[in-house]
Amino acid sequence: MQETLAVPDISCDHCKRAVEGALGDLDGVNAATVRVPEKCVDVDYDPAVIERDKIFHTLQEAGYPASI
Repeated sequence: MQETLAVPDISCDHCKRAVEGALGDLDGVNAATVRVPEKCVDVDYDPAVIERDKIFHTLQEAGYPASI
């Protein structure tokens, strides 16, 4: 499943690396691609392995709260 999440606190390449790294470490996340200018992240994940809430929780813990 692919979803685009709004992450308003993304503002630079450091943010990009932090978000992609945090999500990339999760089992069930196949890919996470941050688009800094749009302040969002495209997440490709397997909902049979990871729930969307875990993705949101991970972003919150990394300091980047997200919404759909």
